[in-house]
Amino acid sequence: MNSGLPPSAAPLGGAGIPNVKVKFCRYYAKDKTCFYGDECQFLHEDPSMASLPLHGGGGSPVPLSMAGGGGTPAGYSLGGSATACPGGAGTGVPRILPGMEGATLSDANLTNSYFSSSFIGVNGFGSPAESKYSMMQRMTTSSSSPSLLNDGAKNFSHNPVNSPTSSLISHLAPNPAASEFIPKGAPRMATMAQSTVQAFPSPLFAHPGLSSSTAAALAPGMSLSAGSSPLHSPKITPHTSPAPRRRSHTPNPANYMVPTTASDQGTHIIQKETVGGTTYFYTDNTPAPMTGMVFPTYHIYPPTAPHVAYMQPKANAPSFFMADELRQELINRHLITMAQIDHSENPDVPSEVDSYHSLFPLEPLPPPNRMQKTSNFSYITSCYKAVNSKDDLPYCLRRIHGFRLVNTKCMMLVDMWKKIQHSNSVTLREVFTTKAFGDHSLVFSYDFHAGAETMFSRHFNDPAADSYFTKRKWGQHEPPPPRQHAGLLPESLIWAYIVQLSSALRTIHTAGLACRVMDPSKILITGKTRLRVNCVGVFDVLTFDNSQTNHLALMPQYQQADLVSLGKVVLALACNSLAGIQRENLQKAMELVSINYSSDLKNLILYLLTEQSRLRSVNDIMPMIGARFYTQLDASQMRNDVIEEDLAKEVQNGRLFRLLAKLGTINERPEFQKDPTWSETGDRYLLKLFRDHLFHQVTEAGTPWIDLSHIVSCLNKLDAGVPEKISLVSRDEKSVLVVTYSDLKRCFDSTFQELQAAASGSL
Repeated sequence: MNSGLPPSAAPLGGAGIPNVKVKFCRYYAKDKTCFYGDECQFLHEDPSMASLPLHGGGGSPVPLSMAGGGGTPAGYSLGGSATACPGGAGTGVPRILPGMEGATLSDANLTNSYFSSSFIGVNGFGSPAESKYSMMQRMTTSSSSPSLLNDGAKNFSHNPVNSPTSSLISHLAPNPAASEFIPKGAPRMATMAQSTVQAFPSPLFAHPGLSSSTAAALAPGMSLSAGSSPLHSPKITPHTSPAPRRRSHTPNPANYMVPTTASDQGTHIIQKETVGGTTYFYTDNTPAPMTGMVFPTYHIYPPTAPHVAYMQPKANAPSFFMADELRQELINRHLITMAQIDHSENPDVPSEVDSYHSLFPLEPLPPPNRMQKTSNFSYITSCYKAVNSKDDLPYCLRRIHGFRLVNTKCMMLVDMWKKIQHSNSVTLREVFTTKAFGDHSLVFSYDFHAGAETMFSRHFNDPAADSYFTKRKWGQHEPPPPRQHAGLLPESLIWAYIVQLSSALRTIHTAGLACRVMDPSKILITGKTRLRVNCVGVFDVLTFDNSQTNHLALMPQYQQADLVSLGKVVLALACNSLAGIQRENLQKAMELVSINYSSDLKNLILYLLTEQSRLRSVNDIMPMIGARFYTQLDASQMRNDVIEEDLAKEVQNGRLFRLLAKLGTINERPEFQKDPTWSETGDRYLLKLFRDHLFHQVTEAGTPWIDLSHIVSCLNKLDAGVPEKISLVSRDEKSVLVVTYSDLKRCFDSTFQELQAAASGSL
């Protein structure tokens, strides 16, 4: 029978052996040359010879990689003489591979192409035994691209390196260094190392959390680009390909250890993944980890980072907890957030306003007969902290007394203000009217920043600071002008305020709005230097003119007024007195600025306070700020480093508290399931002795031995279940039990699950 194939394409092995069809090498057929040379898995024949008759038997030419030698395990040749096959030629016994008992080698089990979009199974034959070798051919469609040295990689019991079929697999598996896996434009590799590269090296780490499931290494000097893919794949790497997705994968701490030897630096890890029917090969550029590294098996507390330790005065003793200053500030914020009032003593404060409850006045409430209108809004105002019943979050309510909202068209501006999200501006959430206070009131709801104080109360609450600008009686001598750090604010603090206020104005003006509340009484300060502009949007509602068709027509004029107000605030800060911004004291105030501060600060104040022929922009003062912006950025990042270091001290405390809470529910329980001895028997007895080991140890003299590091270390070892052994001694000292932390963890988990099951009623 003539099938149109050349003699070399005849079924291998002769009679009685299942047919193994071999394909032509596409590279040899096209260019009369092949990248793989004698190691190619396909026939180096001319397809034009397809009209020649077929010849059976062992005389047909067979590629080197499929001959009965050359790296194929003895007894498992896919071609060559009939004696190379178990059972001999013509016996009809199907070939059986190690680990594939029951799986025969037939046409149905073979693939028709080694370079299809879905590669063959790693055992080379797509047989039911593929599940045993799934670790070597991973076909995944998940959203993350697992690394071969990934800390989350699963451990497999099968070792492909030591298995009898490892060398067979290394020949049958597709070669990722083939030219069709090299991106277009990449230089063609002229030579290739002839030595066989170990495709699946053994794990580098003995620790289970750091062991690698597989690793495909490329020969030294050979590399693939991150986006390399087969020819049938799109030239543009899709967003679902492994190359971009692997960047978001959780890093392995071992990968940050860079090898020091030159030979290690030339090694590249080849990743392979199939997404949407397309298999991608890409290079893992992460430095290969060094062998012999040891990581802690349980949580530990490292020392303070050196860049933070040298940033602040050293404490008297190392601490597991955050700095006292930061802790006190956070505690004060929590106290203010949770503060409530006694309604029996404050009957004028309603218990509920619209969807808000638990109102707490943030400003002293004067008697009704002494209420005065504010100088900013020309209305009587009051401020409350309240909790929204919709989301249970605290908000700040600014109430405008006796204001009746006639038209709701102003809500267009309110919606624009709601979109303003800036770190130096208090965000407006909603505006509503209410009669809960006994009159028609307009209420503005803002984000609540606990512990904030106004710039007025922080810097302008000292009457003695105005003495330099007050008029003198006849015969009185004028006092000497104040100096920096001796009555005046440091210039660095003023520039920090300028950067933040100008940043807030820039965002507001870009949105087409105007601040209109650039006043020391409406600027909040939290912490040491953090500013936020408060009460934004109030003027837009109070002064809304319904007769105007274009309600944003006056915004450029209001924006120019914002710049003038900013200049007044900066001048008041430079003089440390609000009297300095009065017209009669302006010249004297500028002389004070010239003496004590830089020319840049003086020029900025003059630019903001002087009338200009053209419209000014907040961007015009950026050159005046200059490199001081980088100073503020550096200070902000240093502050962030300090806070992160304090957070690192507390990051494990919640977990340790949960461990102690669970341990407390188990130890000394009087009765469980009507068994009064439950806590004194079985696993519970071990946990009781561990509790004594944790808290009740004594010295040789019989005095209590209290060591916080001992408690923290033992709890961390219990949570991790390390194999370390400890001795638990009974209280009468007649019994000594040697157990591991892993045993204690098992007892701990099973006992607490038993309690949980009983509490939920499932037991």
